[in-house]
Order: sequence, then C-alpha cells, then structure tokens
Amino acid sequence: MILNHLWGLYAHPKQEWKSIESSHEGLSASLIHIMIIALIPAICGYFSSAHIGWSIGAGDPIRLTQASALKISAAMYVALIAGVFALAYLANWMAKTFGADPDFSQALELAAYTATPLFMVGFAALYPELWFVMMAGLAGVSYSVYLLYSGVPILMNIPEERGFIYASSLVTCGLVLLVAIMASSVILWSYGFGPAYMG
Repeated sequence: MILNHLWGLYAHPKQEWKSIESSHEGLSASLIHIMIIALIPAICGYFSSAHIGWSIGAGDPIRLTQASALKISAAMYVALIAGVFALAYLANWMAKTFGADPDFSQALELAAYTATPLFMVGFAALYPELWFVMMAGLAGVSYSVYLLYSGVPILMNIPEERGFIYASSLVTCGLVLLVAIMASSVILWSYGFGPAYMG
C-alpha cells in the first residue's frame, strides 16, 4: 500500500488523499511509511558525504570520514522522524481550533504523506552539487506545500476556506520546526558532534 500511495500522491494527489481518508490504515501504516521514506535522505546523504564528496564551489569536493557521515546520517534519520511526529502533534492540536476533531492517526497521515516529496529530494544528494540539491529541495518543498493545501480539507474534514488558513499555519509551524532542527545541529556541533573531514 505504501508504494501505491507514493505513486498516487504524484499522479493524482486529490484522489489519493480521498483514498487515504477512506482507508485510514492507522498509526502503524503511517509509521512504516515514515520510517521507509526517511531512509532515502539518510542513506543518500551518507553515501554522497562519505564516498562522492560535496561540491560547494570551485575547490575540491568535501568528503567526511565514513564514521562521521554515518553518525550524521543516523542523527538526520531520527530528526526527520521526530519532525514528522512533531508536525502531526501540531496538526492535531491546531485542528481543534478550526472546528475539526481528528484523531492522531489522521494528523500523522497528513504529516507523513505531506513530507514525502521533501524526503524524496534525498535522491538529489547522489549528485552532490549544492545548486542542484537546492533546486531539487525547492521543488520538493513546493510540492509538499501543495499536498498539504490539497489534503487538509479531505483528510482533516476542514472546509476549504478555513482549511487554507489552517494549512498556512501548519506551513509556518513546519518552517519553525525546520529552523529548530537546524539550530539543534549547530548546538550539537559546538559540543563536539560536528563532522570530521577527510584529510
């Protein structure tokens, strides 16, 4: 079912949201989906950092030691999953102020499937040119936002007029979560958890 939803979210998103709404596979299906899809950026990021090297500008590609790349990729994997759960919690909490009463599994489905295009951008790391990854990331964020706006009225049962404001609030919360994850990374780096570069 996971791959069916994955294809449907790209091919016919509104119909796929209706399919997700009608089937309500529950917390376990959403969790499995998140855990599989979050592997993409973690594995691709590890491979590109340890074996290919990132091209930032005109200089030589920057590579990390395998141990450092593995540590950072594992932390990224945990942070991505935690971020989706945090977004689901916020979606569930905020829905009540918009007159809806979803259960947490609906909010987790919304967060998990909305984050899917963003996680799929991880494949872009296999061509680790900064400009390319940034362009792919922009496309992934744009499509994730589109999925959020199209999925909220269907999955959360919020009328489209209020759904637009609700989805906009969630986008803002998502951006705050992203900044919080980035800030946490900087703090951890300052305590000795930063990357170790190849000499």
